Amino acid sequence: MLGKCAAEWNSQLKLYAQQGRFFQALQLYRHMQLSGVPPDGFTFPFAIKSCAALQLPKTGEQLHSCVIRIGCGGELFVRTALIAMYARFSRIRDAREVFDEMPRRQNLVSWNALIAGYNLNKQPLEALVLFRQMHIVGIEFNSITMLGLVPACAGLQDLETGRCLHGINIKNGADLDESVANCFITMYARCGDMHDARRLFDALPERNIITWNALISGYSQNGHADDVLCLYREMEKVGVEADAVGLVCILSACASLGAQSIGRRIHEHVIQKGFQFNVFLMNAFINMYARCGNLELALKLFDEMPQKNIVSWTAIINGYGMHGLGDVAIDLFDRMVASGIQADSIAFVSVLSACSHAGLVDKAWEYLKCMKKNHGLEPRLEHYACMVDVLGRAGQINEAMNLIDAMPMKPDGAVWGALLGACKIHRNVEIAELAAANVFQLEPTNVGYYVLLSNIYAGLRNYEGMARVRCMMRERGLRKPPGCSYIELQQRVHIFLAGDRSHPQAEAIYKMLDRLEELLKEAGYVADMSEALYDDKDSEYEMLAVHSERLAIAFGLMNSEPGTRVLVIKNLRVCIDCHTAIKFISKVVEREIVVRDATRFHHFWNGDCSCKDFW
Repeated sequence: MLGKCAAEWNSQLKLYAQQGRFFQALQLYRHMQLSGVPPDGFTFPFAIKSCAALQLPKTGEQLHSCVIRIGCGGELFVRTALIAMYARFSRIRDAREVFDEMPRRQNLVSWNALIAGYNLNKQPLEALVLFRQMHIVGIEFNSITMLGLVPACAGLQDLETGRCLHGINIKNGADLDESVANCFITMYARCGDMHDARRLFDALPERNIITWNALISGYSQNGHADDVLCLYREMEKVGVEADAVGLVCILSACASLGAQSIGRRIHEHVIQKGFQFNVFLMNAFINMYARCGNLELALKLFDEMPQKNIVSWTAIINGYGMHGLGDVAIDLFDRMVASGIQADSIAFVSVLSACSHAGLVDKAWEYLKCMKKNHGLEPRLEHYACMVDVLGRAGQINEAMNLIDAMPMKPDGAVWGALLGACKIHRNVEIAELAAANVFQLEPTNVGYYVLLSNIYAGLRNYEGMARVRCMMRERGLRKPPGCSYIELQQRVHIFLAGDRSHPQAEAIYKMLDRLEELLKEAGYVADMSEALYDDKDSEYEMLAVHSERLAIAFGLMNSEPGTRVLVIKNLRVCIDCHTAIKFISKVVEREIVVRDATRFHHFWNGDCSCKDFW
């Protein structure tokens, strides 16, 4: 039993707060009052911190009133605790008011508390302005200041200010703090500067797991999946074991590149370590296996999960949708709702996309209408874009236009882009030009839409229209991204570009292509030149014959056992001629060939494709 001395109570209160036993800390504070021991300036910081951690705003207000009544309002650490508390309650104006009422603001701790509070409340600009004021009044910063400021630059995508902060850190000798360095790596990555993120990472004398995760996450967020896997191999070489946070990013990279064997090895490692019950990891594995074409294993993992959240269901629904198995995706969605899990907007995007790939127009309408009626969700732009895609792919172009006209909000680039894609399938140049005019205005730097319109003109042999599109791209400094394809062999991902001769097996690959071309012609294959971009059909055919997916398929056929499946990942939509050619290849070599392009999965077998030429 504690005595009548406040110091004894304060010591125990401090211990509880430091141990994270916040409820016990507040109970002790209450017992202190009931025991007749008056709180002092050393009592309130720990009580206030506990209140903030437990998210008890009313109790926090009562503590603030008690601070004023007892006369501890001028105590620096009490005021700082109040600033931090109000920031945690998302009451940043009250935090600022407490800060402004401080008689002396020469202590760095209070400035740091408010800077961190602004950052916590997603007001990064105010955090930077406050830092400027702090500099003007002559307060020196420390590493805690930077931990509040650098994320503000990341939130604003303000690379220039971030670099300035990095510079003054180096100037003041504060650049070797691990936490601050990790923060700067994250900032550079979120601002898209992976070169400086990597340079800072390489310059660090020591790296902890957070440092590795910061760079892995940066590569993942910027779409550098191959760099993620390279960094993972570096980790293994130096004996650093990835944690669940890093593994989620690594598995995402495996999914992007189709690197299923690497993902399988990670899966075995996770089971050995006993992490198989981590729901975030299991969701990442489901997504990885589904996107690598292994739906059977994805479903097995899903069924074995003792607890499934909305992300688990969305991952498996999306997986079946990408493979064109819309009926299964719909069944999974209905099972999810029946199990009591509330569908969110992302789940509806997945099921609407599944309807699009499978041509299930009536079901898509049903889901769009039930969003608000049954689930209390207002359809957003992404849902309307999916519905336009469903209608457009099914040939209901006018109905898609009517839906756009009836939308309760202004359509964005994705909505008009979906309509443009539908016009490509059905060769409707009139509405395509209308959709393109709108999408070019909304997303003037999105190269994919220019290429889509050019392909529509190419299919109609409208060379004047193609020339106009090329002229627009040239004027705006835009270039079509190169098509590239990935194929995994023995836990290594091989990358091919169109016409690529840099691979060590290039000579053998091109011989295989020549042999395949002979077999295809014997089987009745005739090149489809409807998407040829130039009038010179001979030179265009030569380019079509060496598209990246054909090189990857030839490589896969050479280096795999007869009868096994070949999986290729392509970054762009597979062209009509390659689609036709791969159907023939699957027949003449008697192999299943799976291609995941930017749109969906194509399972080629015995001269047919699972998409039924609907992509």
